[in-house]
Amino acid sequence: MRNTKKSRIRHLFKAFTWRFIASCTTFLLAWFFFKDDEQAVQKATSIAVAESIVKMALYYFHERVWFRYGRLGREAK
Repeated sequence: MRNTKKSRIRHLFKAFTWRFIASCTTFLLAWFFFKDDEQAVQKATSIAVAESIVKMALYYFHERVWFRYGRLGREAK
């Protein structure tokens, strides 16, 4: 498998695992803020899902831009 394809798969996997951790945190924070509301779980879930989708896409593209254009910490060719 070419390194380019491996890096894309790795970046996708990193995006999914990070989003899981971050979305659980968002859910817990939203639930804490809405805990007195009878629909706290539904509201917290909606926020976590929406946040997850948007931020996962942004993270992936951020990684791809850094992979393509970022030179910080790379050895000179």
